Amino acid sequence: MRMVNVSPTSPVLFVDHATKLGGAEHSLLYLLQHLNSAIIEPHLACPPGGLSEKAKLLNISCQPINLPPLRGSLRFFWDWHQQAKQLAQISQSVGALALYANTVRAALYTVLAAKIAKRPFIWHMRDFWLSESEPRYPQLGWIIKKLLCQRASVIIANSAATAHHLPCAEKISVVHNGIDLAFFEEDSDSVPFRDLNNIPPDAPLVGMVGRLRPWKGQERFIEMAANVVTAQPETHFVIVGGSPFAVQDSYPEKLRQLAKAKNLAHCLHFTGHLTDVRPALSALDIFVHPGQPEPFGLVNIEAMAMGKPTVAFAYGALPEIVVHQETGLLVSPGDVGQLSEAVLALLHSPESRRQLGQAGQQRVKNNFTIQQTAVQVTAVLQNVVKNR
Repeated sequence: MRMVNVSPTSPVLFVDHATKLGGAEHSLLYLLQHLNSAIIEPHLACPPGGLSEKAKLLNISCQPINLPPLRGSLRFFWDWHQQAKQLAQISQSVGALALYANTVRAALYTVLAAKIAKRPFIWHMRDFWLSESEPRYPQLGWIIKKLLCQRASVIIANSAATAHHLPCAEKISVVHNGIDLAFFEEDSDSVPFRDLNNIPPDAPLVGMVGRLRPWKGQERFIEMAANVVTAQPETHFVIVGGSPFAVQDSYPEKLRQLAKAKNLAHCLHFTGHLTDVRPALSALDIFVHPGQPEPFGLVNIEAMAMGKPTVAFAYGALPEIVVHQETGLLVSPGDVGQLSEAVLALLHSPESRRQLGQAGQQRVKNNFTIQQTAVQVTAVLQNVVKNR
């Protein structure tokens, strides 16, 4: 591989398709803030909206571009080619030595842009699938993954679980997501949160955080709550989350009806979407992750950073995050009965909750800070640029 002379600071163009701030976008903003600016000069290309506005507030160079959906589009080839050409032009205008795609849709555009610009293509894969849930035609998804892998100089996977879903193990660097520990270690007064949601100050509180979508597991959480409250009637429960992507469907109302049918209306609280989850996490005694397998699950390390024991199903990336009986409890995937028993066991043992919570805080400090993530990603980018 040909070695080239590289300036002390290497410009890299980061590409994202989202207008709203989801988990991938929050992780990207964290990363861009903490990359070693003496090595990597970050530039962002994304549509106008929440991501670009936040990036500008953080003084991150941002170039506007629209990356419309490609799946099912009659304009597929036109949009793909035209927007990829524009991305290539942006990369040339900022002197980018490599192009980095932060999401799947961004990757589909960026892979062609990188070819046009004759620059390395870096794919940060943060999901199991090429869509939000398992695709109807998995073979087609596998073919597209294979093509993206072939074109990529390197693939960064946010977990070993995500890497397992990719057909190119030899190109993958696993780099776990990280958080700003100082942000989550700040004292957060839980009293206003409890008061706002009519939760008694001394009631045990069990909660979850996630968008109101079926795969996030709110229905399982409600089933667990119904089991737990039978044995511990004083317990309250909170579901934090809404629809930040403006998804309009009947699922939120379905959850409220389920809670009512389970006789939980007096003790189960829906907060809607919260821009700051720290007060909610601070108020909890136990954090629960009841969803389908996650490619990562950033909120788990946020809860651990705030000293909360975690109860979750042992699949996806959760076993990479939660150490069973050390920082939380992992139970058989999909088994709501075991989930309920684990929550009850912790409700009955304040000392276990304290020990697991403290161990979780230490695990985040040791393994999941944004500074560690940025150092690892910087090394990957530096290696790609030097060997392009």
